[in-house]
Amino acid sequence: MSDDLQNGGPSEAAAVAKRLTDPEWLVNTDPARVLAVLDGATGREEVLAAAVYRVSAHVHRDADVEVRRQLLALDAARYGDGKLAARLAAATVEGEPGTRWGVEWATGSQIDPRLRCNLTNHTGAVLVLAVATAVVEGRPVAVTGSDDATVRVWDLATGQQVGEPLTGHTDEVNTVATTVVEGRPVAVTGSDDATVRVWDLATGQQVGEPLTGHTDEVNTVATTVVEGRPVAVTGSDDGTVRVWDLATGQQVSEPLTGHTGPVQAVVTSVVEDRPVAVGTGSFDTAVRMWDLTTGHPLGEPITGYPEEEVCAVAAGVVEGRPIAVTGSRDGVVRVWDLASGRPVGEPLTGHTDAVCAVATTVVEGRPIAVTGSWDATVRVWDLATGEQVGEPFSGHHANLVGAVATAVVNGRPVAVSAGWDRTVWVWGLATGQPVGQPLTGHTGWVGAVATAVVDGRPVAVTGSTDVAVRVWDLAAGQPVGEPLTGHTDMVGVVVTAVLDGRPVAITASQDASTRVWDLTSGQQIGAAFTGLARLASGVVGGRPVVVSGDGDGTVRMWDLATGQPVGEPLTGHTGAVLAVAATVVDGRPVAVSAGWDGTVRVWDLATGQQVGEPLTGHTGPVLAVATMVVDGRPVTVTGSRDGTVRVWDLATGQQVGQPLTGHTDEVNAVATTVVEGRPVAVTGSSDATVRVWDLATSKQAAPVLSFPEPVRAVAVAPGGGLLAGFGWELALLSPR
Repeated sequence: MSDDLQNGGPSEAAAVAKRLTDPEWLVNTDPARVLAVLDGATGREEVLAAAVYRVSAHVHRDADVEVRRQLLALDAARYGDGKLAARLAAATVEGEPGTRWGVEWATGSQIDPRLRCNLTNHTGAVLVLAVATAVVEGRPVAVTGSDDATVRVWDLATGQQVGEPLTGHTDEVNTVATTVVEGRPVAVTGSDDATVRVWDLATGQQVGEPLTGHTDEVNTVATTVVEGRPVAVTGSDDGTVRVWDLATGQQVSEPLTGHTGPVQAVVTSVVEDRPVAVGTGSFDTAVRMWDLTTGHPLGEPITGYPEEEVCAVAAGVVEGRPIAVTGSRDGVVRVWDLASGRPVGEPLTGHTDAVCAVATTVVEGRPIAVTGSWDATVRVWDLATGEQVGEPFSGHHANLVGAVATAVVNGRPVAVSAGWDRTVWVWGLATGQPVGQPLTGHTGWVGAVATAVVDGRPVAVTGSTDVAVRVWDLAAGQPVGEPLTGHTDMVGVVVTAVLDGRPVAITASQDASTRVWDLTSGQQIGAAFTGLARLASGVVGGRPVVVSGDGDGTVRMWDLATGQPVGEPLTGHTGAVLAVAATVVDGRPVAVSAGWDGTVRVWDLATGQQVGEPLTGHTGPVLAVATMVVDGRPVTVTGSRDGTVRVWDLATGQQVGQPLTGHTDEVNAVATTVVEGRPVAVTGSSDATVRVWDLATSKQAAPVLSFPEPVRAVAVAPGGGLLAGFGWELALLSPR
C-alpha cells in the first residue's frame, strides 16, 4: 500500500505533518494523493492545511497546478492565515511564472472546518429526498438524483464520482433510497416520470423493468424488510403509498390510502415489533402510519401542525422508543413518539425557512437528527435533549438544501447535504478542533462592490442577497462599524460619490428602494428614493447626480442632494436596463446604459437626448458596463451573457477591435483602471474567473485569476488593488 494511504503510527503521522506543511507538495501533488492523507492531520498547522485544501477540493481535482496554487492561497486567506497564504502563493510551479497577484485578505463566511468534500457533477438541482448512502464493495458511497434526470454514485472517501451516471428516467429524479437485495447493494429511485427504478450499485445497471402503478410523480421512497422480503415503499402526487417486493418487482397488496393530497415523504420503522410505513402529505398536514404486514392503517393520524405542509420525515430511536422527526414549511422540526402519536418535547426551532430534508443517526452514542432547509443551512439536533448541536453548516450559496443523509467514512460519522446549487456537501458530524480565524461578513451572494476614501483611508462598500450593506477598511482587512441596514431585499447595486464634501454610498435593492449613506457616520441620509435600479454617479451643471436604469427600460437622472428627478426619462431600450455608467465625452456629461435587449446606448445628460445609434454586437443581454480613456479616446467596456467583453469608442459609436474572448460563461462585472501606466479592464464571470485586459492591445494583461465560486462583482481599490466578490465572500488582491 502507498505510504500516502497508510493509517496509524508515529512515523506516518510525521510523514503526514511534513507533507501538509509543505506548500510545494500541496500545490504540485495530484489531488487524489493529497486527499488520501488529509484525515491523518493532527497538529494545528496540519489540520489548518487540511481544512484549506478541503474547502475547494472539488475544484482542485480537475484544475491545473497554477489554478490550485491560486485557490490554496485564497482559501488560506479565507481561514485568516496570511502567512500560509503567502507561502502557498510563492510555491514553485514548474513551467509557470510566479503569481502576479497576491491575496491581501479575504472573508471566510462560507468556510467550515467540518467540511470534508464537495461533490459537483450534476447539471441540475439535487432535489428533495434525492440523497442516500450505502456501502459498495466495502466503500461508503452517496447516491444522488437530480432534475437533470440522472442518478450518480460518489465515493465518499475520495469525493470522486463512481462510474457513469445511471440513466433511464425520462424526467427529474425526486427521491433515492438504498438497500440490499439478494446480497447486492441497490438504489431505488422515483421520478416525475411516475416510475420507480432499481439499480445495482456494483455494476451500475438497472435491475429489471421499471416499477409502474403510480399515476403521477413519485416524490419519496423508503426501504425495509417485511417478513424476510426486501421492499420499497413509495409515495406519490397521486395521494397513494405503494409497497414493492424488490426481489420480484411486483407490487405488494393494494395501495395504502388516506392522504387527501400528494404524499411528500415516507419513512419506515418498527413499532411494537411490527414493520410500519410513516407518510406525510401536504394538504391534510397529517402524519399517517400503516402496518406493512397487513397493509392497514395503524392508529389515528398524527396531527397538530398549523396549516403548513409537512414535507420531510425520518425515523429513529430515543431511549428505546421509536420516534419520527418531521420537517415542515413553517421551518419547525418536530419529534413524535410513534407508539403514542404524541409530540416529544418542544419543537426544534432555528431554521428560518421550510425544512424539507431530515435524516437521523447516532454520534458518540447520542441520537441526532440532521435537517436541511430552504434557508440554505444544515442543522444538527440532539434528540435526547432537544438542543441544537454546534453552529449550522452553511455553504450552499443561498440556495435551498433539499436533501440530507448520513453515513460513516473512515470510522467517522458524516452528513451529506444537497441542494438546488447542484452540489453535494459532505460534513464531519463529530466535533473537531477550531481551525483558523476566518473573517466573516455577508451571509449571501456578494453582488456589488464599490470603493471610496473615508478620512484618508480606502474603504470598500458591498451589497449582498443578505440585504445588508457593509463597509470594509481595505488596509486593515476589517469591517468598519455595523452593517448598514434598512433594505428588505437583495442589495444588487452600490456606487460611491461625494455629497457636500462628504463621501457617500448609494445602494439600490430589489425592494425598489435606493438609499444614500454617509460613510463617515454610517447613517442614512434622508429618505429612501423609490423606483431606482441600476445606478451610476456623476456631475451635471456642477450638481452631483445619480443616473438610474430601471426594469421598464428607462434611464433617469436624479439630483443627489434633493432626491428629485431631473428632466424627463430617457427612453429607447426595449427591455430592462441592467447596467449604467457616467463619463464625459467632448466635454459633455454622458450616461452609458446597457440592457436586456443586448444594446448599449449613450445619452447626453445635459440635453436628455440619445447620442447616435445604439451600439450593437452582443448576442445576449449586456450585464455590465464601465468607462475609460484609451489613447485619448473615451471608451466604454461591456460584458454580456454571451461571455464576451467588447470595447466601444464613445466619440464615434464604433466597436474597437474584436470582442475580447476567454470567459466561458456570462460576464457579470467590469471595472477599469491603470496598471503600470496601461489602461486595463477587469472582468468577473460566472465561470469563477477574473481576467485583466490591456485595452490598448486588446490582449490579456495578466494570468487568469481563479476563484472557487462565480464572480459577481469586481472593483479597483485605491492604490491599485483588485476587489472580487465571489459566492458570499470578498477578497482583496494586489499585483506583486
